[in-house]
Amino acid sequence: MSTETAPAAEGTAHVVEYEPDFRNRMAELAQKHISLVVLVVVVVIASVSFDDFATADNLTNIAIQNAQLLLIAVGMTLVIISMGIDLSVGSVYALGAILAGMASSSGAIPSILLPLLVCAVFGTVQGLLIGRGRMTPFIVTLAGLLFARGAALALSSELPVSIEGDAARWIGQSEVLGLGIPVWIALAVLAAGALVLNRTGFGQSLFAIGGSEEAAVLMGLPVVRSKVLAYTITGALSGLAGALLASRLGSGLPTAGAGLELDAIAAVVIGGTLLTGGAGSMSGTLAGVLLLGVIQNMINLYGGLGSYAQQVVSGVFLLIVVVVQRILNRSQRV
Repeated sequence: MSTETAPAAEGTAHVVEYEPDFRNRMAELAQKHISLVVLVVVVVIASVSFDDFATADNLTNIAIQNAQLLLIAVGMTLVIISMGIDLSVGSVYALGAILAGMASSSGAIPSILLPLLVCAVFGTVQGLLIGRGRMTPFIVTLAGLLFARGAALALSSELPVSIEGDAARWIGQSEVLGLGIPVWIALAVLAAGALVLNRTGFGQSLFAIGGSEEAAVLMGLPVVRSKVLAYTITGALSGLAGALLASRLGSGLPTAGAGLELDAIAAVVIGGTLLTGGAGSMSGTLAGVLLLGVIQNMINLYGGLGSYAQQVVSGVFLLIVVVVQRILNRSQRV
């Protein structure tokens, strides 16, 4: 009799031990890839509904229109994973565009390097106030939003700053293998961001800080340095995105990027990165950016709706994703 009951007891223990782990893994996978599934569904619907959607020209246009948002979203992903937020990226984006215009007379390289370096320093200052000064990210970056926008307006005298020279325009307007150079730059930055996030100590520190900053400190992780570096990267990428926009349009606009910080946050969160920190991925961010881009493109192809429609739909998607994330987190805890 004992030989018969032992397997039953062993089988019961097997269910109790492994079923919760399996459920947690499934919830984690759903949280990471729900945006990709929704993106595929939306793309299929758009392809069936609009004859012009699946054309090479239209898909290339979607990629070009969202290259700058992807650059900013990569940096925002790092910040949000560490349980931070950066509201200044839209204004820093405009500042980068103005600086690119001012430096373009010296050539293509200065028109990229100047906004990249200045905006990286801007991000570093914010990171120091947040990491070392222990100030609230929302307040610091809100102040940064106002300061950077004011600086862009002051430097440009509230007027567009033209990009001088064909070399400075070439970066934003040329194509390689059918895709604009800004798209290739954004994809390269995305790949580098994924590598940094998943294969370096810095990336693992961001996950640990987002999970529990107190625990990260006790583990001896470089909490302050990691936070400062995350905001530095975000500032640099925002400046780079602004420089590429100015190169593509032929001028830097001091009003560019108004509300872009909300689009970046929405894309990152829709992509599965938790606003509470500690979880996220660059592949999810890419899916989130593309999802917003496809929605905007569908609205443009439909032609009967105003710009408000994209904001409404994006808000609905964001709300749904946050609710789903909350449900999945609860199932993982259970």
